[in-house]
Amino acid sequence: MKKTIRNIIHEDNFLSLAGNVVIAILGIAGFAILARSFSLNIFGEWVLFITAGSFIEMFRFGITNTGLIRYLSGADQDERIKYIGSNALISLGVTALIAVVLILCNIVFYEAIKNSGYQLFFTWYPILAFLNLPWNIALVVLQADSKFGKILALKSINSISFFIVLAANFFFFQMTLTELIWALLFINAMTSIVSILAGWDGLNHIRRASIATNKKLLDFGKYTTFTLIGTNLLRSADTLIISLSPLGNEAVALYSIPLKLTELQQIPLRSFVATAFPKMSKASINGKVSEVKELFYTYSGAISFLFIFISLFTFIFADLFVMLLAGDKFLQNDPVTGFNAADIVRVFSFYGLLLPIDRMTGIGLDSINKPNINALKVLLMVVANVTGDLIAIFIFKSLILVAVSSIIFTVLGIWLGMYFLSRELSLQYKQIFIAGIQFYKSLFHQLMTKKPAQSINAYHKYN
Repeated sequence: MKKTIRNIIHEDNFLSLAGNVVIAILGIAGFAILARSFSLNIFGEWVLFITAGSFIEMFRFGITNTGLIRYLSGADQDERIKYIGSNALISLGVTALIAVVLILCNIVFYEAIKNSGYQLFFTWYPILAFLNLPWNIALVVLQADSKFGKILALKSINSISFFIVLAANFFFFQMTLTELIWALLFINAMTSIVSILAGWDGLNHIRRASIATNKKLLDFGKYTTFTLIGTNLLRSADTLIISLSPLGNEAVALYSIPLKLTELQQIPLRSFVATAFPKMSKASINGKVSEVKELFYTYSGAISFLFIFISLFTFIFADLFVMLLAGDKFLQNDPVTGFNAADIVRVFSFYGLLLPIDRMTGIGLDSINKPNINALKVLLMVVANVTGDLIAIFIFKSLILVAVSSIIFTVLGIWLGMYFLSRELSLQYKQIFIAGIQFYKSLFHQLMTKKPAQSINAYHKYN
């Protein structure tokens, strides 16, 4: 029994899942504290700061992250150091460029920015971008090496520290948003120092970056950057468009509650995707098409069945989740929008059912070196999402219809992803669910026979 437990704890999928669970719980708990600490208008400013920052992060790290994971999976030691150096060099350069652009915008358009909800972002993000650079670079290197225990440690340092600050502020200090951002800056600097001292960031390899590895990462990254930005837009476009509408910051705050709760649905998805992509990439690089296909079917099927239960749970207990996260005030119909957060949560529970296959087709295309096709898929999804959001907000003034548009663009994404991926792998929808059933049957048999726990990794080894 002790050996079985030890095997489970050290298994990649478990460590990845554990890391995302810990971070999500701390993030949601911190979000709940913030929602109770400030008025809707001020809380809306925080949401815009985080949303805009997340969007820029996709651009900063999207250029190299996916390519680095793919190429490190098949690189020798010398190539490895060059790729890590190139990743650090490009990330540093992009960070500097973004910081300069934001600072100039804040100077030239100071009055307009001051009167908007984005003043905190333009003022403080350029500093945050440099302070969180080393530990964010470290995360992608560690993921490429499947060092999920170290990823968990690094993320925990950052998330636990900020959660302690939020809790202390709620009970004792009552800091302003600006003071909370100062704390955020300090914590990110501390996390980066840890990653540098541990030698995980790769900044010391910048001098080993070569023109060839720079070019290879940038060639791959010109597509994956757009893909990641587009993926972020699929999550943040709703918030950004609502913030620019007559509905205002209060509607942003209201809509942010269901969005935060959807992160609960995505915890296992992010975890399994983090382990699936390096494996599928390595199989593709080695020419093992059948293995790529099997990995796609198994991961897609296993996660899809899991999401049926997660979405059902979210739908049934939507009111309870909203109350625990943000309090009773969000259970009442908002006088401006006419909706409450629990109704939107229920719509998002249907959206959650569609996420696994959509996300797996995306990483499937990247893993077989078709990032351009994945970028096209995401572009079409973004167009559908933005169009739906504009109609929902400016014509119908309905936050519910904004959530419904998420379902529509995800259905489109699944169809496009399966179409393009099938051209390379000859996929069938039914095999996804057959593989999912087989996975859980195998898992159940192992539990009943008291064999050592075997996750998706072991499933492919013995099946």
